[in-house]
Amino acid sequence: MASWKNHVRAQLQQRDQTEKVPFVGVFTSLARLEERFEVRKQIVNDVRSKSLETGGFEVGKNTRLLQLQLRESEHLEEKLSQTVSDLTAVLSLKEAELQHWQSRVSRYRREALALAKGSSALKAALSELEHTVECQSKELAGLQAAQTGLHAALAQAWRENEDLLRRWLQEKGEVADRLNEYNQTQERWQRLAKPLKKHFHKERRREDVPLVTSSRSGKTQTPSSVIPRFTNSKDIFQGH
Repeated sequence: MASWKNHVRAQLQQRDQTEKVPFVGVFTSLARLEERFEVRKQIVNDVRSKSLETGGFEVGKNTRLLQLQLRESEHLEEKLSQTVSDLTAVLSLKEAELQHWQSRVSRYRREALALAKGSSALKAALSELEHTVECQSKELAGLQAAQTGLHAALAQAWRENEDLLRRWLQEKGEVADRLNEYNQTQERWQRLAKPLKKHFHKERRREDVPLVTSSRSGKTQTPSSVIPRFTNSKDIFQGH
């Protein structure tokens, strides 16, 4: 706001320097000439009064000289009057210009006040936005911390899940191994049982003793069916 005031002040000082300062001594000269004119008028009046009392050639000569001086003074007075009128016109123009500049200054002042109010409103909005940004930054920091904690918990859960799956597969592998051992045992038992059964049937036939058969089919009962054999733990996992 102070910059445009300094600019207007500098412009007014420059205008005074170029238009007002050169005519400062004119008014002083005019006052001096008016004073001389009054003095000469007084002198002419005195001379006239003396010429009336004494009379003579010298008085007429002095009167002519004084008349010439009076005419010169009148001429100078006319010139000074013209100069004064010109200066008065210039002064009126300068006063109008000064009023114009004052109106512009008042308008600029109103605009400056409006801009100052707008600036204060913008500063208030900026401070509010800064407060909002600060709050959002704090919330973002909290969310990032929570996200970090969730990532850590998720990683821990993945590790626990992988550990649990590994142990479960290991247990199922052990179960499959036991089942395979049981199936192998059953197969070996069946392989051993077949010749024994044949030998037993032969002996029974020789002794004419009937074999124990099933009530419907009449076939000889065999051991229970062999449990399906599992090759590895993956088959158990897929079966489940």
